[in-house]
Amino acid sequence: MLDDSPLRATEIVVRHLSGELKMKCLSVVCCGLLVAAMTLLSVVQVAASERHVTRFSEGSMQGWQEKSFVGHTSYQLLSDGDRQVLEATANATASGIYREIDIDLNKTPYLNWSWWIEDTLHGNDEKSKSGDDYPVRIYVVVSGGFFFWRTRAINYVWSSREPIDSHWPNAFTSRAMMVAVRSGGGQRGQWVTEKRNVRDDFMRLFGEEIDHIDAVAIMSDSDNRGGQVRGRYGDIFFSAQ
Repeated sequence: MLDDSPLRATEIVVRHLSGELKMKCLSVVCCGLLVAAMTLLSVVQVAASERHVTRFSEGSMQGWQEKSFVGHTSYQLLSDGDRQVLEATANATASGIYREIDIDLNKTPYLNWSWWIEDTLHGNDEKSKSGDDYPVRIYVVVSGGFFFWRTRAINYVWSSREPIDSHWPNAFTSRAMMVAVRSGGGQRGQWVTEKRNVRDDFMRLFGEEIDHIDAVAIMSDSDNRGGQVRGRYGDIFFSAQ
């Protein structure tokens, strides 16, 4: 009678190896799923920690509306190197564009943006009505709704001469405060990236705890001083830190 012990032994080994192979494959699949889940969670967390106001880099101005004060500043998307940006050109004009958007400052208090100027205005007193012009500025607005006198705004500006981080009331209304984020023409022709804690700035400038804003606006203007100014804006977003 033929001894089948070697065959049985081989079958046992094969089954054992097959089981180990299945376990290894299952382990690889589980690891892959875990990595995918962690990656997805990371993406979700990043998305939750950022709130985009606009993505000019994607060639979109969706949701923006114009508000004219004197004439119309030109706003147009164009290519700057390898990205799309928004260019503003004012010729003795003052019109801005704004987007109504609710931002929870408890979750995302930091405003992030980048900007560029061709040059600053020269000889203008930015604290006076006759000199309230800037090549680039970004507003954050808290609406007072029906109680319009409770509306508050911060203007982050590229000043011609005021010291960086100095602040003063807007020449036309005490409900808006100006903050010099950049000053002078030393960085003209260069892209500069900015970050501001809006919640802290409202407390510092108005003495109020603000937990949300209702709109963001952009304006490049030269109606008071006259002449031409040109500036550019990159993407704008709020972040958790």
